[in-house]
Amino acid sequence: MSRRHLLPLGVLALCTAVDLAAGPGQVLIGLLAMAPLVAAVVLGRGATIGYGLAAFALAVLLGFYDRQYTDAAVLGQSFRLLGMVVSGVIAVLACTLRLRREAVIARLSTEAATSRAAVQLAASLQRSLLTEPPVVPGLEMAVRYLPAMQHAQVGGDWYDAFPLADGTTMLVIGDVAGHDVAAAATMAQARGVLRGIASTMTGSPAAVLSALDRALLQLRVETLMTVAAATVRPGADGGTTFTWSNAGHPPPVLVRADGSVSVLRTPTDLLLGITGTARRADHSTHLSPGDTVLLYTDGLVERRGSTLDEGTDWLVEALTPLAGRPLEELCDVLLEGMAGAVPDDVAVLAVRVRA
Repeated sequence: MSRRHLLPLGVLALCTAVDLAAGPGQVLIGLLAMAPLVAAVVLGRGATIGYGLAAFALAVLLGFYDRQYTDAAVLGQSFRLLGMVVSGVIAVLACTLRLRREAVIARLSTEAATSRAAVQLAASLQRSLLTEPPVVPGLEMAVRYLPAMQHAQVGGDWYDAFPLADGTTMLVIGDVAGHDVAAAATMAQARGVLRGIASTMTGSPAAVLSALDRALLQLRVETLMTVAAATVRPGADGGTTFTWSNAGHPPPVLVRADGSVSVLRTPTDLLLGITGTARRADHSTHLSPGDTVLLYTDGLVERRGSTLDEGTDWLVEALTPLAGRPLEELCDVLLEGMAGAVPDDVAVLAVRVRA
């Protein structure tokens, strides 16, 4: 019950306790009827009850002073005292509701402050993980990340690129289910485990994803994620081999130096987090100097009212005139106008063989 509701109740209590022919004692009784209502606005329940009892006791005594217990006046005095009782009960109820509301507001404020702190911590963690790509001889790389417009500024999308001991470069793009602090924490865990696996084992992208799937299940990371992992290996003849494995993720897009664009569609393997025994396959293609491969999360091609295939067709059309543009500029033009307007997180990792 709010303060604006107590005002008419106080007026009602005053009118109940005072009649038109009231003497000074009855006017004072009416004012006393307001005391518990005023206390209910600013004080606790105990104080409100105390003010109500004190006001009722004074009203009884003032009735003797004003000779309100004679046969002619006792009925009116009884109604005034009844009004005092009703006023006190209403005041206690109003005070109880106010205190409950204030407790709820305090709890929600504390939870909001805790959530903001958690989001800020997760955002800092995410920024620390989504770093600039390494400098690799013979390759250019560019990365971008945009948070979803309607969610917290953290999510489960991530990219990564790092050199391996055998001279190849590992590229990763992933998307953990969810758009919250938990998704960001799972993303950080998956990223770290994948880095450890890729750095310590000799294997293809498919082998790395299989090991990651098993490790996440053993660690009881109960979430679903899509990941595309790839290696870029320079050849002795000056050419480059791009090998990738896809665990339920949107397919990479290849932009040739001559301007042709193609989607590297292959049978998509099962996403991570369902079973650790899923069969995973590697796929390879040859890259020539000037060729670019774009890895991305589904937020880039999601459009309201459109399918992912239609979004992929849009991406191919958008990339066609960008084939010869600098890699950083290509990413900027591709994401132009999307900041703050995308329904899902967007992560992009582009790699180009230097001409």
